[in-house]
Amino acid sequence: MNPVRSPASTHTRLSINGPRLMQRIAALAEIGAIDGGGCNRLALTDADRDGRNLVREWMTELGLEVSVDVVGNIIGTWQVGRGAAVMTGSHIDTVRTGGKYDGNYGVLAGLEVIETLQDAGVTPTRPLAVGIFTDEEGARFAPDMLGSLVYAGG
Repeated sequence: MNPVRSPASTHTRLSINGPRLMQRIAALAEIGAIDGGGCNRLALTDADRDGRNLVREWMTELGLEVSVDVVGNIIGTWQVGRGAAVMTGSHIDTVRTGGKYDGNYGVLAGLEVIETLQDAGVTPTRPLAVGIFTDEEGARFAPDMLGSLVYAGG
């Protein structure tokens, strides 16, 4: 049996830029920051809007095609390769005393993977996408996970 070779398998080992990822996490955590190191960025508040705008800015800087659907889900897609996109993502809204990593890490780690591939000159065979799903926490609106529900067709 022959192993399947991906474009990355022809390159040296890739590693993300940990300090860059942590800088983005810290910058996003400043929006809605509360005492004790957490965040209050409830869905569809001014703080949530400011956080979403910051992440959209990073997506644009990476050359991603950014789209927003009817409930405010934000999808940044690196339009390379062919076929359906491989997507990762999460949410950046919080509960009233949310942690700075909850959800944020899943979104920002996806951006870091794309930037790492771009820096290394690796072009995937399929598009890559990172999603921010609206109102995952459900702290203001029911149902919770509203954005991912709508995105999935529910």
